[in-house]
Amino acid sequence: MMKWIPVALALLLSACSSKPQKTYYQLQALAAPAQVSSGSSTRQLWIEHVFVADYLSQNGVVYQTNDVRYVIAQNNLWASPLDQQLQQTLVTNLSNALPGWVVSTQPMSSDQDVLNITVSSFHGRFDGKAIISGEWMLKHHGLLFKRPFNLELKLDEDGYDALVRTLAEGWQKEAKSIAFQL
Repeated sequence: MMKWIPVALALLLSACSSKPQKTYYQLQALAAPAQVSSGSSTRQLWIEHVFVADYLSQNGVVYQTNDVRYVIAQNNLWASPLDQQLQQTLVTNLSNALPGWVVSTQPMSSDQDVLNITVSSFHGRFDGKAIISGEWMLKHHGLLFKRPFNLELKLDEDGYDALVRTLAEGWQKEAKSIAFQL
């Protein structure tokens, strides 16, 4: 009988342990109904692609723990691929910032502007900041315009919820900056 006590204790302890719960995050965009005119003066913008750095293409939210180390979360995950979320929220944010434009993830015509974005940083950092950086390239009537971007935004509080909200706010700021330069 005594030899079963360690086995029973091990089973009891393993029953008490629990798996960490996975949490899924989705970027939010402030959706406002965009008014698009049907006239011929409507400009068109095709967001052809949003590329993300390899380390950002994983499911986990990324956090930089020191000057050289990055951690990809195992339990705090993107609800859908980050590049898709960035592209969809960019469509919404640019549509809001560019009234009278048609902004789409699909090609529309031969005279549309074409925007491609490469995101090299989209993560939290050990000093309490959210980091967003990369570059965008616009093709407009055969001309190419290329601009870098780099945002460092202070988090209002700790935690992944605050980080994702701040990253979404930063992405919206970058969309407004792009719209201003178009």
